[in-house]
Order: sequence, then C-alpha cells, then structure tokens
Amino acid sequence: MPNANARPAQPGNGGAEGDRAGLTSAASGEAARMSGAGGAPGGPGGSGRVAPAITLAASDIARVRRETIEEGIAITGDLNPIATVNVRARIEGDLVGVLVREGQRVREGQLLARLESSEQESANASAEADRVAAESELATAQWNLDQTTELFKAGAVSELDLKTAQQGVTTARARVAAAQSRVRASSSLVRDTRVMAPTSGVIANKHVDNGEHVSRGEALFTLVRSDVLELVAAVPARQANAVRVGQTVHFAAGGRDFDGKVARVSPTVDPSTRSVSVYVQIPNADGGLRGGSFATGRVVSRVVSRALVVSTSAVRQSSENGRPFVYRLAGNVLDIADVQLGVVDERAGVAEVLSGLSEGDRVVVGNVGTLGRGMQVIVAGEERAGQPGARQ
Repeated sequence: MPNANARPAQPGNGGAEGDRAGLTSAASGEAARMSGAGGAPGGPGGSGRVAPAITLAASDIARVRRETIEEGIAITGDLNPIATVNVRARIEGDLVGVLVREGQRVREGQLLARLESSEQESANASAEADRVAAESELATAQWNLDQTTELFKAGAVSELDLKTAQQGVTTARARVAAAQSRVRASSSLVRDTRVMAPTSGVIANKHVDNGEHVSRGEALFTLVRSDVLELVAAVPARQANAVRVGQTVHFAAGGRDFDGKVARVSPTVDPSTRSVSVYVQIPNADGGLRGGSFATGRVVSRVVSRALVVSTSAVRQSSENGRPFVYRLAGNVLDIADVQLGVVDERAGVAEVLSGLSEGDRVVVGNVGTLGRGMQVIVAGEERAGQPGARQ
C-alpha cells in the first residue's frame, strides 16, 4: 500500500532536480580531472566549488614579445600621376600621320604626329637662300672696305669714299642678321610640323586622327607621367607637426602594399577644414599602380625598436573605468592584467606595452566567448601532450 506520509511528487521537479544534480556532479568530476591539482578550486582538498573551464585553440593564445613598432598618422586619397600634359598643335595645318594610340608608352622626344609641311619647308628654303646671298654681299662689302682703307692711307681716295665703304659693310651685316632670323623662324615652323613627346609617359587620350585639320593650340594628345604617383592627403592640424618631408609612408592600393615618401607639406592650415595638405610620392616605374587608384596608408612618424608588444586583438576595455586590460594565463588559470599602452600600430596589429606584462607572457586573443578571472584554461593539443603515454 502507498505510504500515507509520503509527499506527492511535484510535476516536473523531481526529474529536473535529479538531472541538475547529475550534471553538477559530472562537471565537478571533469573539472577536477582537468585541473590535476589538489589545491585547485573544485579539486581534492578544495572547498568543493567547481571553477569554470574553457578549451581554447592554440591560435587563441599569443605571447608577449619584443619587436620594432611604428607610430603613424593615417591618410587616404587618390593616387594621381605626377604630371598630366596636354600636347597641342603649335601651328595650323592638316595631319598626315598620327603615330600613337591610347595606352602606348612613349619616351621624351618621340614623334607622335606629323602635319603637312610643304609650305613651311619652302619658306625655310627661301630664307636659307636669302641668308646665303646676304653673307655673299657682306663678304663683298668687307673686301671693298679693306681696299678703300688701303687707298685712303695712300691718299688715293677721299674720306667720303672710306665712309661709304664702311656703311656698305654695316648694311650687309644687318642683312645677314635679318636673313639668319628668317631662317630660324622658318626652321621653327618646319619643326612644329612634327609633334614630339615633351616628356616620357603614357598616352592617356588621343583627340585627333589622320587627315584632320587642326588649329593652332588645339589639343592633340593627353600624356601622363605614371612612373611616379602622387597622393594629396588632408592631415588634422593637431597631427601635422609630426609630419616631415622625407618620412616613409606605407600604402595599400589595388590589393598590393607600397612604400612612398612625404614630398611636400603645406605651410598653411586650411581654415575651413582645419587640416594641412600633405603630398606623398610613390615610385611606380613598373606601372603596378594606375592613376586614380584609391589608397590608404600611414605616415610613419616614429619608430620604436625592441618594444614590448602585444596583439591588439588581446586588448580589451574595462566597462567600469575604461582602462585597457588583457586576459593572461598563469599556468592553466586565467588572470586579468591591467596594461598601460604606448604606440599602437594598427597596420601590424600590435600595441606597445609600457607596463602590466612581461616578455613571454601568454594572453588570450580574439573573441572566444565569456571569460573571467580564475577560469581553468585548456589549450587544445597541450593537454594531449601532457597525458601519460601520449606520443611526443
């Protein structure tokens, strides 16, 4: 018969309480086994309270180490060619040859196009003939002067004849000078019928084709110098004092990393943005970067050698006082270490530690779940290596 004094079981309580008791017992035994220390919380000889445990991958642990770290000022902007030149027609005429196309690399002095030149060549030939005639007249006038001078000394001619001979030489020399000037002008027109590259670079745009009639000053080609690219960045005025000409700049653009140099720094602050313009040049002899590419980079303002550094992903912010701290492993137990940071190198993902850690300390990096002081930590792989009979 049922016991009259027995209390009826509450629905759902008896099984749940039994399950929780079983889980707690199992967790206690597992934590005690993994801790392996009699005095550890939850182990033999302890208070009986089970310390929480967490298993981490080897990649979740990093060591505090010494290395060179850089302090920098972030900049962004577009990389533009160091020079963009519009090649224009110097004279009016008809194009009889366009010798380059877009994307073609050209060198300084290379022939890009030709204009009809028969008129200019004829004028040059005529000017050259005039020069020869003027020089011949000068030679005759000079001979006449020499002879008249000798006769004047002998008293055979009057002083008027001598003056006339001298005037003849002066006039002949003036005609030679005028003829030479016409030769230079006509020669320049002949040269202007040949359109030459003013600098080495790449043809970005071709604005004309064969047979077109062009006016003086009309744009024929756009030539860009892409062997050096330049970025113009705005740096806040409060940081501008740390920027100097010649400083190294690390860049990332087009999926590649590049280094450049600060070429110029504006001497004034923009009153509307309170920033200073910084001009950075990046060598691009192989053409690996294209003009107009967007780049992000950092001006290296200071380099610290053999700094004690920790991964930035290990640094956390206290919700109480906002101070930085890290989770440090003391053996296999998690501890909290307040740290004082110096230079932070976002590019390398490390921060300088001024106090709070020592070289070789192990810290937890990344988001691995809820952590707390006193938690037992098992690093996957390490517990197997420490088990009896494990392969070494």
